[in-house]
Amino acid sequence: MPVNYLKKNSLFKNISLFSVMAIILTGCSQAKTNTATNPTINVKAIHENALVLDSHIDLELDLIADDMDPWSSGKTRADLEKMKAGGMDGAFLIVFSPQGDDTSEGIAKAADIAETRYNAIKRLTEKHADKIELALSADDTRRIHNTDKRIALIGLENAYPLGNSVDDVSMWFKRGVRYIGITHVGHNQFGDSSNPSYNKGEKLSLHGGLSPLGRELITTMNKAGIIVDVSHASKNTMMQAVALSKTPVIASHSGARAVSDNVRNLDDEQLRALAKTGGVIQIVAYGPYLKDLTPAQQAFKDKVRKEMGLEDDMAFLSMDAKTEDLYDFKMKDVSKLSPPANISDLVDHIDHVVKTVGVDYVGISSDFDGGGKIPGWMDASETMNVTEELVKRGYSQEDIDKIWGGNLLRVLETVQEYAHE
Repeated sequence: MPVNYLKKNSLFKNISLFSVMAIILTGCSQAKTNTATNPTINVKAIHENALVLDSHIDLELDLIADDMDPWSSGKTRADLEKMKAGGMDGAFLIVFSPQGDDTSEGIAKAADIAETRYNAIKRLTEKHADKIELALSADDTRRIHNTDKRIALIGLENAYPLGNSVDDVSMWFKRGVRYIGITHVGHNQFGDSSNPSYNKGEKLSLHGGLSPLGRELITTMNKAGIIVDVSHASKNTMMQAVALSKTPVIASHSGARAVSDNVRNLDDEQLRALAKTGGVIQIVAYGPYLKDLTPAQQAFKDKVRKEMGLEDDMAFLSMDAKTEDLYDFKMKDVSKLSPPANISDLVDHIDHVVKTVGVDYVGISSDFDGGGKIPGWMDASETMNVTEELVKRGYSQEDIDKIWGGNLLRVLETVQEYAHE
């Protein structure tokens, strides 16, 4: 391929001929190389030449300003300045609704929360139109990447606010939603969750996986061009969704259970099922999913949650920013019992997925402003540190391109092509 073409391509913009050739050679070599022993590797160039796409960033309700700009407070872990500083090109911004009762009142409340978060994303892209743009397709994403703007995509976490039909799926597609998570904490009308709501007396399974309405949801998303997201779903729900879907499925923010034995993570059977149909698991930067607590750490955590009235999982996951800061303060001494999960642990999960099913089926999510943060990647400004660890492990430019966004965009492209057939 002519070097002039490579230099014009967005993947290779703003670099010298020497850098282009170095990156090509790096991409051709699968040999494990450590930056400590090979200082000629330019991590910054590798990072800048990748399309860095985070698959899951939340919006804290209590930090959304009066004009609906969710990032104006400066207190969020992701915002336009932090993304630019860390070389994060774009992200799926999340319309999240916590799980409530399967009643008209509960669903209406969840729908209101979904509206608030959607309007905040809409306002963000309108107010800062010169700095961020909503992408509706993989081609849109690549086009925006060729500009100096950040990329916004939209995901809907928890199908619960859709109610007891799938009629609103097309409306959410028109608004820009490109993946929908089936469940969250607690079973819903569409399927079983990996985390039953024990305070409601829920058993491990309500539907045995997907409900009949959940199966209809999968089919409807396929037809609409929306990716099926199985993060938070039970194993039965996830496996049934993968088997039923005509398009690749993702886990937008999960981990590998063989590395950390958390019920939210995917075991090797699930990873193989996901990869068999071209799906992707996006490894999440959330400590509890990356590294198991020691018995002493678990006891310490249980004590803090009891003191703060956060024993219920839903209360724990629905903390506002002030409560989360207090929780973090009380939990700071837990690291003295054993170091917290960090970027190395995150990449351990990536390594396991690559070893188990291959580099084409793994990506990265921060879960910023939804609980995600680990030493070394505490906010979007530190994003390049993840790339540095990948380079240290010997991943090539081609591998890193896939992990940071290429795999996820390939799924989005496939899903939308199927819908247009």
